[in-house]
Amino acid sequence: MKAHPRATAALALTAAVGLVVSGCQPADAGGDGEEMDRISSMSIATGGTSGVYYPIGGALSGVIADNLEGTSASVEATGASVENLRLIDSGSADIAIAQGDSVDQAYNATGDFDDEEPITTRALAVLYPNVYHTVTLSSIQDRLGLECFADLEGHRYSVGDVGSGNETTTNQVFESLGLDVTSDIDRSQLGYAETSNALTSGGLDAGSWVVGEGHSGINELAATDDVSLVPMCDDEITQILDGAGGYTEHTIPGGTYTGVDEDVQTIATWNVLVVPEGFNEDQAYELTQAVFDNLDQLSEVYAPLEDYITPENMEHSPVPFHAGSMRYFEEAGIEVPADLAG
Repeated sequence: MKAHPRATAALALTAAVGLVVSGCQPADAGGDGEEMDRISSMSIATGGTSGVYYPIGGALSGVIADNLEGTSASVEATGASVENLRLIDSGSADIAIAQGDSVDQAYNATGDFDDEEPITTRALAVLYPNVYHTVTLSSIQDRLGLECFADLEGHRYSVGDVGSGNETTTNQVFESLGLDVTSDIDRSQLGYAETSNALTSGGLDAGSWVVGEGHSGINELAATDDVSLVPMCDDEITQILDGAGGYTEHTIPGGTYTGVDEDVQTIATWNVLVVPEGFNEDQAYELTQAVFDNLDQLSEVYAPLEDYITPENMEHSPVPFHAGSMRYFEEAGIEVPADLAG
């Protein structure tokens, strides 16, 4: 993969929908590290009903009901990562699924959480990667010469819907590359369906999709138009990995999308299951064990989970693991980096 000369040096579902407030009220959110009592009715903050987080939360609620004695769980449809972390902080949710970069920002009070108090969550398990796709059409890529991410400078680019995890990741990528997301591109803030429509109608040059590989929306676009993915070049990836967010290098294999035959280099952010810092240790232990013991049940709603929830991938957590999770890991012989052993 070449370094581009223009790259800048600095570039199942049976759980009831709706929030069920658990036994802990906002004052008992556990953010100060004091251990909370056991929770009999857990609320799981997920995402929109059409996304992946929501069915994963539904499957998790079933795992909880089947494996944690005297405990039930219900699923909340939310605005996903950023909102989920604020729900955890307020005590309005007990468990959350969130993108790793959002978890990192909340933990360090940066990005979307700038000027707020840190939200010191703890991880139970790393779930799967959201992969950064820079989607365009082959005709646009050829016309504009989009060989590296920095080539998008000055062009019409959608950073994702307002307040979305997609926008969070895109903003951080631009910041790490020394680019201004508000002035170095002609910025749009569109959801995935709107981005597809704008590409095909000529109203956009490219857009970001921070999603799991093989995403249905990109496949649908590829079924009607010749799709291309703009790669990140070596120096760009280095800058992003050296910046904030806890990203990892990722390769989208050729053939993942119709017409995209070559491997595409990019970055990924890992989705994490998090709880408040003071979440009950015994329940954290039981919940972590239940996740690892019931991957087949969780994978029924999102097949990649079975491949990604592995001992090796626990190293991708952006925050330390809960003491209850660490107790399970030690018993199971799962090693994590010392800085994640909370």
